[in-house]
Amino acid sequence: MSIHESEVHTISPELPAMFDGVKLAAVATVLYILVRCLNLKSPTAPPDLTYQDTALNRFLLKSCPQLTKEYIPPLLWGKSGHLQTALYGKLGRVSSPHPSGVRKFLPMQDGATATFDLFEPQGDHRTGDDITMVICPGIGNHSEKHYIRTFVDHAQKDGYRCSVLNHLGALPNIELTSPRMFTYGCTWEFAAMVGYIKRMYPQTQLMVVGFSLGGNIVCKFLGENRMNQERVLCCVSVCQGYSALRAQETFLQWDQFRRFYNFLMADNMKKIILSHRHSLFGGNPIKAKELDLGRLYTATSLMQIDDNIMRKFHGHSSLKEYYEKESCVNYIQNVNVPLLLVNSADDPLVHDSLLTIPRALAAKKPNVIFSLTLHGGHLGFFEGAVLFPQPLTWMDKVIVGYANAMCQWEKQKPPCQSSHLSPSSCAEEKA
Repeated sequence: MSIHESEVHTISPELPAMFDGVKLAAVATVLYILVRCLNLKSPTAPPDLTYQDTALNRFLLKSCPQLTKEYIPPLLWGKSGHLQTALYGKLGRVSSPHPSGVRKFLPMQDGATATFDLFEPQGDHRTGDDITMVICPGIGNHSEKHYIRTFVDHAQKDGYRCSVLNHLGALPNIELTSPRMFTYGCTWEFAAMVGYIKRMYPQTQLMVVGFSLGGNIVCKFLGENRMNQERVLCCVSVCQGYSALRAQETFLQWDQFRRFYNFLMADNMKKIILSHRHSLFGGNPIKAKELDLGRLYTATSLMQIDDNIMRKFHGHSSLKEYYEKESCVNYIQNVNVPLLLVNSADDPLVHDSLLTIPRALAAKKPNVIFSLTLHGGHLGFFEGAVLFPQPLTWMDKVIVGYANAMCQWEKQKPPCQSSHLSPSSCAEEKA
């Protein structure tokens, strides 16, 4: 036997073992990446709460266990903020119900037509009172979105009437009646809806709820004028960013793929704007040039769309002025009704630096509770054992649970101690 044949004979049996080692290393690498990407080693924990130690806050935390108990997302994927956000964005919710409502149309002074859907409660409220939830959805959303339908159905079953704003221009089958659509912080349509509810149901009390961009709008609405807080029991804001001016820099960063999400949201905004091009621009080349319609087609970020189109609907001279005037951070300190602010630490759209705003507010004002979950993504908050999520999310449960606790507090306290009465009212009552 030659030396060459001897080497082949001794080496060849070792090759399969070497290939098995490569396969094992590849599998280990894939598993490591999955564990890292799915964040499987992250623990589950109760929300991190910031609040002042008051009688009301102690009662709310005791009566709303979702705020103090461990939030447990689906084991295999629920600890990834990206997958929570993607599932919300693609499906909204699983097994979404179809609540039956009535669509209302309200003419505005500038010729626009606000629309909202009204859903009556499916039974009496546990306190026997008439309570209406006035709800503002996220960017470009409306009452037909799955996450809104799921929440409305859950609230109806607990005895709440629900009124859901359809953002101006968001419904694909409703034409605009003026050259204006919804913006980041315009409260006109929400104010019109709230005014209608107050007129049509003079005995009802209001629970204000806002999701994402809607959270910015409802907090700004309440803080703009103290009159807006009349008959409001409380407000809940979920997954908002508080300051568009501070958020714009973070949306250009690739951290947490935020720049990619920015591109997707900008693409969706372009589709909404272009679907109403006739109403917004009316075939007028001067108007189209004024709104920089040509730049809309090439925009790859929300900031470009806001600068070239959105800010001009309200005559703002610059993007900085637009973001300053339309962000709730400049109004939220004026909100005196009980306020629950909910965010998720793994929300890929809301940078950590923005969460200093609600944390500082809750530390300063006794009416504010800030709840920060470890997981949940952006408007995800799915719950489940291993793989399949439950139809109701932690978010749905915590809003209704907080609302129920507020109603119970109002029912059992003397009128002078009700959260929606001012100190001057109490003084008048004692006199």
